[in-house]
Amino acid sequence: MAEVLTIADLGRLIRDARKRQGLRQDELAGAANVGLRFVVELENGKPTAQIGKALTVLKTLGLVLRLDDPTDTTDIVQ
Repeated sequence: MAEVLTIADLGRLIRDARKRQGLRQDELAGAANVGLRFVVELENGKPTAQIGKALTVLKTLGLVLRLDDPTDTTDIVQ
């Protein structure tokens, strides 16, 4: 599991996943229904990237975003 602490970390994770899947940036943009410029900027760690579109790109790549709250002591049953 990758630890993402910055938008640059998220961009690298997305770029690595895209390349592993053999996709070009324009192909990912088309599959996620976002613009090519958005994918390029997201992969480059643009700090103002829209979170909704970023989540769509993650889903398109089959990636899941999980948040960890170290102060939460409740057990979560899935």
